[in-house]
Amino acid sequence: MQEKTLVILKPSAVERGLMGEIITRFERKSLSIVGMKMMKLDEPILREHYAHLVDRPFFPWILASMMATPVVVLCIKGNDAVNVVRMMTGATNGRKAEPGTIRGDYSLSAQENIVHASDSVESATVELARFFKPEEIMEFTHSSQAFIYAPDEI
Repeated sequence: MQEKTLVILKPSAVERGLMGEIITRFERKSLSIVGMKMMKLDEPILREHYAHLVDRPFFPWILASMMATPVVVLCIKGNDAVNVVRMMTGATNGRKAEPGTIRGDYSLSAQENIVHASDSVESATVELARFFKPEEIMEFTHSSQAFIYAPDEI
């Protein structure tokens, strides 16, 4: 089933010049980028996005890190996109992420871990609405779908 999910290329990806490589990995997997923009995050949106962490002693580090540079937010679409993207990103702590995953290949940190990816379809819906206006997400189907999915998967 086609799903949409949110990915944030964090300042650790932006500053290190990894944006193109990471986006290419999603495209090579045949996931569709249906929304993309660069934006500067502020404290109110970060407090909302990381509401489950605001009382943790390390939250000020998250704020400083996520506001250090602009980020790139992506809306990615594909069959089982939430789980596929989560597998591609790897474990939260880059030191524990498997080689071949985005974090496993590019991160040595639990915080400076290159990307954020929605953890469920429900979270993706809420997070996409937080970062994108409806008109910023494009509804289209790549002509290559017949070469990506079997007829019963489309």
